[in-house]
Amino acid sequence: MASTTSPSLSLSSSSTLVDGKTTRQSAAAASSQCVTLPTLPPPPAVQSRAARTTAYCRKIARNVVAMATSTGEVATTTEASSADMATTELPSELLQKIQEAWDKLDDKYAVSSLGVAALLLLWSSTGAISAIDRLPLIPGVLELVGIGYTGWFAYKNLVFKPDREALISKIKDLYKEIIGSS
Repeated sequence: MASTTSPSLSLSSSSTLVDGKTTRQSAAAASSQCVTLPTLPPPPAVQSRAARTTAYCRKIARNVVAMATSTGEVATTTEASSADMATTELPSELLQKIQEAWDKLDDKYAVSSLGVAALLLLWSSTGAISAIDRLPLIPGVLELVGIGYTGWFAYKNLVFKPDREALISKIKDLYKEIIGSS
């Protein structure tokens, strides 16, 4: 029987590749059986939905300001701060109007109860709709029913001029009943 020796893995160079750059190691530190791999880059920062929405809204605001200027340049910091100030004034005015309306109410308990009931109804209807949406065939059938009703309504009320005028008068009458005659 002949004896055979297995070839051993050896590292001929004392340099390793880390992050695309060659770094020198001492010959004693380099082992013939260990090869180092480059490190992975850090994971991208995961932004929250609110942060992405805020960044998107700021981008839109910059684009609107840029379109408003005749040169098409992005606004300077003073113009951007005035745009930010205008957006912060709106919520304060809205909050002030809501506060005034709340102070005028006599039965705050009933209004609060109606608000909570509306939120519960919205939450439960969302759950019911998502449950129906998971059933097979039902969403497609409901979509077809909606398309059919839309077509029927358009044909019945919007195609011919007398029907349009009748629909407009019905809407105006309903508006006057709800709001009151003014």
